[in-house]
Amino acid sequence: MRKVLLQLDSSPHASVFDRIVALDAGADEVLSYGGVAEEGVRDLVHGAIFTRSPKNLHHTAIFVGGTDMAAGERLLTAVRKAFFGPMRVSVMLDSNGSNTTAVAAVAKLRQAAGNIAGHRAVVTAATGPVGMRAAGLLAQAGADVVVTSRRPQAAADAAERIHQRFGCAVSGLTMSDRSEAAAILEGATLLLSAGGAGVSLIPRAAWAGRAGLRSIADVNAVPPPGVEGIDVTDDGVDRDGVVVFGALGVGHLKMQIHRACIARLFDRNDLVLDAETIADVARDLAAASG
Repeated sequence: MRKVLLQLDSSPHASVFDRIVALDAGADEVLSYGGVAEEGVRDLVHGAIFTRSPKNLHHTAIFVGGTDMAAGERLLTAVRKAFFGPMRVSVMLDSNGSNTTAVAAVAKLRQAAGNIAGHRAVVTAATGPVGMRAAGLLAQAGADVVVTSRRPQAAADAAERIHQRFGCAVSGLTMSDRSEAAAILEGATLLLSAGGAGVSLIPRAAWAGRAGLRSIADVNAVPPPGVEGIDVTDDGVDRDGVVVFGALGVGHLKMQIHRACIARLFDRNDLVLDAETIADVARDLAAASG
């Protein structure tokens, strides 16, 4: 039986990137819908689940994407509400690649630093979905997480949203200018720069040779890097005594995780892949690779 993936995208046009990754990951057919709103979800989901008997529903799955993670979360909720009894399929949320990118960045940091429980982790520009999800995952792993924004209220709001979503307390601090980075990094073991494309947030002098700082990940692939002195291709390179990962170093693992998640959707019909369960897939990949 053919593996069919229903792609529900909140953006006007369904992501070509996500469709190609799904096909490369083993989906035989991807039914792509763009501009999907909550009120349209039920009929699309029912069209997917009523075509096959419950014992064959693991051959059908749903991928929720788009550029807006908040919209994606609402679509995921609507998808799950459309299921009932045995009439359900596995579903994955990865709007704008935020979940898989956050999981990959955290995995890289933990790979370099080892046990992070009790250690200070700084996530800069954490108001976006990658930063918020990465901060939540780090906090769940026991790290003492600090999230930053240029505006005090935005930092506080991000900390509160992370607490609501992940059930973990994090601290919000204002970093209005890169000149404040050194003070923010005082006592930090880990740093994730989650800022927008082409925005340099951390000068090299703030992190290079800093005592106690073990690992840095920067998810910005557009020059200049978010962390000055890191190359986009760095993948576990030791620079000034710190193990660093550039956007492509993180991105390679992100793609592995993305493909593995799509493949796993077709193993059963009741899997929900969001940040935490995608992190489980990443750990399985790491264990399998030795």
